Amino acid sequence: MPKAFQKVYTKLVQITKATVSLRAENVGNDEMALVAGRPAQVVKMIGDIVTLQVFQGTEGIPTNAEVVFLGRPPRLKVSELLAGRFFNAYGEPIDGGAEVEGKEVEIGGPSVNPVRRKQPSELIATGIAGIDLNNTLVTGQKIPFFADPDQPYNAVLAQVALRAEADKIILGGMGLSNDDYLSFKNTFTEAGALDKIICFINTTDDPPVERLLIPDMACTAAEYFAVEHKQKVLVLLTDMTLYADALAIVSNKMDQIPSKDSMPGSLYSDLAKIYEKAAQFPDGGSITIIAVTTLNEGDITHAVPDNTGYITEGQLYLRRDSDIGKTIIDPFRSLSRLKQLVIGKKTREDHPAVMNTLVRLYSDAANAKMKKENGFDLTEYDERCLKYAAEYSERLLAIDINIKIDEMLETGWELMGKYFSKAEVGIKESLVEQYGKWTNN
Repeated sequence: MPKAFQKVYTKLVQITKATVSLRAENVGNDEMALVAGRPAQVVKMIGDIVTLQVFQGTEGIPTNAEVVFLGRPPRLKVSELLAGRFFNAYGEPIDGGAEVEGKEVEIGGPSVNPVRRKQPSELIATGIAGIDLNNTLVTGQKIPFFADPDQPYNAVLAQVALRAEADKIILGGMGLSNDDYLSFKNTFTEAGALDKIICFINTTDDPPVERLLIPDMACTAAEYFAVEHKQKVLVLLTDMTLYADALAIVSNKMDQIPSKDSMPGSLYSDLAKIYEKAAQFPDGGSITIIAVTTLNEGDITHAVPDNTGYITEGQLYLRRDSDIGKTIIDPFRSLSRLKQLVIGKKTREDHPAVMNTLVRLYSDAANAKMKKENGFDLTEYDERCLKYAAEYSERLLAIDINIKIDEMLETGWELMGKYFSKAEVGIKESLVEQYGKWTNN
């Protein structure tokens, strides 16, 4: 029921599948409203014509539907009580627990002014060797997983949530299947990790347009813990391609001219608004964002991964290695652009040399594999490279490997000593003498 000071409108001038339009006054951008009791948000204003996206769709809404503007953008109640809870796109509990009491904060605010940010300099370990060894992440970084839809990217995110060295983990799930939602919930519960995890969930049973609220809800909660409690916060978002699809739904129904791949022309700005929430704050808190972007048949030129690549600081590729039958972090296509800020500084001095040498030798193995597939004779060095590559993938690239960085480096030295000579490895003598595992040559 509207409050006494709220004006009620009852004449819609246009209805599409996802939006309604009406004449209204004194309305603000992003303001929330109720259309026939359904949550909606202002997305466009031209003169006195206001367009609202109706999150649950417009089916069954008549032209004389009651519209009430709430005088505020979407909000989230923030407090320590968020920890261990599951919420929907509106910040309402979906785990059977009580409403969270706390300070109401508007979501979707501006990102942190660059002059208030500190250069990222702290390692954030995930426990996954393919990330920590070859594509080390730092606090305040933003980086996506690029993965095909049939790859276990949500399982990888769940493992990152359990292993990451962070004070709070915030999961934003968009378009999750019920199986994936329950998998996240059961994994976190069984691991006893709920005390530091907060989840905002939109499933395939929920209206697609509600996905647009999920990243802002997650980032608002992250800002609360990072700024007010100076905590190291890791935000996990999946799947940003489905988020972009929801943007396209609203854009198309508003008769906006589509851009590349039927995406809205504002796609870059819409994605950047989310990713730029990642920051290292001078007072000690930080927000790091890892997001999943699914690819259409591996196409990285599609508008969503293409724009994402311009915004973020690297990318992590998932690939199934047919030689070992496991999903790995692809060392050739993956890149963390900020890793040089911590490797060899926050990690052991031999980290850069070991990382680069292992990948170089893996590249030699890829060349040997191509020679073999094309019927060329293999040298003895080629044969050793192929054996090395299989063990390197099994012990250091597979996503199920959960070891500390020092153990990753020790494993790397072990593999080099097992398959190659010191001369073939080419690492400077001082590091070989201190860390190497050769018994001869």
